[in-house]
Amino acid sequence: MAHTFTLLAFTLLLVACSTSHKSSSANDPDLSDLDFLAEYSISAVQYGTSTSVTIKGDRRFIKSNGLPNHKTGVFPNAGNPNQISAQNRTYELPLHPEFSDEPRWVREPGVALNGVKFEPGTAERFVCESGEVYRIEAFQELIDLGLDFNHAHVQPTGAYHYHGVPTELIKLLDRGADLVHVGFALDGFPIYYSKSNAYRPSYELASEARTGDACSYRNPKNSIEKNLEGSEPDGIFVSDWEYREGIGDLDECNGATVNGEYAYFVTKDYPYMSRCLKGKFEELRLQGPPPGGRGDRPHRRNNPPRGGARPSHQH
Repeated sequence: MAHTFTLLAFTLLLVACSTSHKSSSANDPDLSDLDFLAEYSISAVQYGTSTSVTIKGDRRFIKSNGLPNHKTGVFPNAGNPNQISAQNRTYELPLHPEFSDEPRWVREPGVALNGVKFEPGTAERFVCESGEVYRIEAFQELIDLGLDFNHAHVQPTGAYHYHGVPTELIKLLDRGADLVHVGFALDGFPIYYSKSNAYRPSYELASEARTGDACSYRNPKNSIEKNLEGSEPDGIFVSDWEYREGIGDLDECNGATVNGEYAYFVTKDYPYMSRCLKGKFEELRLQGPPPGGRGDRPHRRNNPPRGGARPSHQH
């Protein structure tokens, strides 16, 4: 009788463990049986991926080495001289997100379910002798930033990160529905991707011409000189874009309410992913200049002020 009771207790313990913290391995690449709202772990030997998610109280903890669990482009490459290497990142996110008083610009808006970070902005910029500083977008044809087919590349630290739609990850996460849950924002709200492009962003190219004399871009392998005075916005720079409420389905942070719950979206069109967050969150401590420049809203206003000193376009 004692042996029977012991066996039953051990069996119940195994069942409880399997339901509270599921794992994925290289033998389960599609991740289809994981509940990403609960605790889970992803370990892909082929790629070196190690990501675990635990829930304690009202907080979600994501610990990851930042290595993707899918194929990537070749790094280093002609546009990106960096090699992918393991990181040591821990994210602490609210389990029950709360809206803040107003949206806040953020450099790293969130993290994918596999532990790879989202970071839409770049450190590349054009500097003009007349004072303007233009932050360069990741998706443009002027400068090769070495992005791969996942719209991602590698920072000097070795951190692989997504600038746009994480193509291979979505293939692994796809369960047939139009909306694919791909990650969490720092404020705790989920991040989705719509396969049918059902949720459209509300950004468009600005109509006001640029300003800037004797502008230049330089990196160790490349140097470009441009006169931007009077040139028309074409999407190369962050400030080429402006938010216009109502022209799309998504708000200024690329979010919307879905089935009664707020969520952000990764999209094929600009801004590709959230550049600001609407919920309460703690900013990650990062090195380097903030792409937002002097303000926390890097995009143009619908009706930018005219006259006076030239505006700063530092992004």
